[in-house]
Amino acid sequence: MALHPRLIDLSLDRMWRLLAALDHPQDKAPPIIHIAGTNGKGSTAAMLRAMLEAEGHRVHAYHSPHLTRFHERIILGGEPIAEPLLEEILARVEAANQGRPITFFEVTTAAAFLAFAEHQADYLVLEVGLGGRLDATNVVTPKCTAITPISFDHQEFLGDTLLSIAEEKAGILTAGVPLILAPQESEIEALILNRAARAGAVVHLAGRDFTARANGGGMQFAIGDRSLALPPPALRGAHQIDNAATALACADYLGVGEAAMATGLQTVRWPARLQKLTRGPMLTALTARLPEAEIYLDGGHNEAAAHILADWLATKAPRPVHLVLGMLASKAHDKYLAALAKHTEREPNIHIHIHAVPIAGNENALAPQDLAIAAQKAGFTATAHDNPAAAVAAIKGDNALVLIAGSLYLAGAVLQNHH
Repeated sequence: MALHPRLIDLSLDRMWRLLAALDHPQDKAPPIIHIAGTNGKGSTAAMLRAMLEAEGHRVHAYHSPHLTRFHERIILGGEPIAEPLLEEILARVEAANQGRPITFFEVTTAAAFLAFAEHQADYLVLEVGLGGRLDATNVVTPKCTAITPISFDHQEFLGDTLLSIAEEKAGILTAGVPLILAPQESEIEALILNRAARAGAVVHLAGRDFTARANGGGMQFAIGDRSLALPPPALRGAHQIDNAATALACADYLGVGEAAMATGLQTVRWPARLQKLTRGPMLTALTARLPEAEIYLDGGHNEAAAHILADWLATKAPRPVHLVLGMLASKAHDKYLAALAKHTEREPNIHIHIHAVPIAGNENALAPQDLAIAAQKAGFTATAHDNPAAAVAAIKGDNALVLIAGSLYLAGAVLQNHH
């Protein structure tokens, strides 16, 4: 962190210099599936990895941010990187960098490439950190690329219009490499198709080249002249059908069979995405008082995530909803709250009380009092609490549905301390 430049200027110059000093490990990694997008990157990557593993492949993966331990970012053959190996490769990267300015994400991405290059696998599922065009991961020639739904996030780096954000995400397009494109708003779809044509990348487009829909208790996925009846994804929420379709289209391109696709959908695990907590002191304390209560955890933090959350709440039986909310000051909390409020106005059965909480150890978190005031302005009843456990302890009423949401950092703190 001491070497971190004072200003983050998105540039690949530092990354190229460091990778050259390490003898270009990114070029020695297994075949890469490079995934960008705003919402659903992690879920799509997790589903694709589960399908590839079900087919018998050994798979590396790169994710960010982590929830409880840094090691979750670098997955080697299905397991988080071991501590001694992480120490060793970080020391090698630090030595190669020779004390020059470098960002945390650049150093750790270079270290990940070193680990991926030196450990055999059949595939590497590589998740973009921020944007695409100038992201530290955009130094590879992938086997295929995917772009999940694009919405507002990181405007301070990517621009304040959806088209400027899409332009940055489209920076992962590579000549001759197919792109799997998830459903997008029409103007974003047009921009990416245009960029792909200029880059010489063939696009496999959701809605045109492949489709997916919920079908009874499962999902129907069609691609080319085939239609497959598959189980629903193990991840909750109607939006996961679209994420599953993107992962399935990637898997189909990579030659994964129908049986492995089905197994991957059923076995995928991706924490803090409408995750139901099944153990831990927080849940135990709540259900001791309110036996019918449930706790869910979600790390979504932008306007699109709030819409997804509200859609999911609308599918639940009418019951009191307690939203334990913590958000970073850099996120558009007003838009998140406004999106949630829009849905609750239309759904008379949904009444949400917001319990604003801090995010432990994060100085960029909004103060609970400020978040509670913003929630009240958006039309919610809201109270501020010192921590998530205190918020949950204050919940009254049988059959409560408790949702801890607003930030992956909050979700990570809950999983670390209370699960």
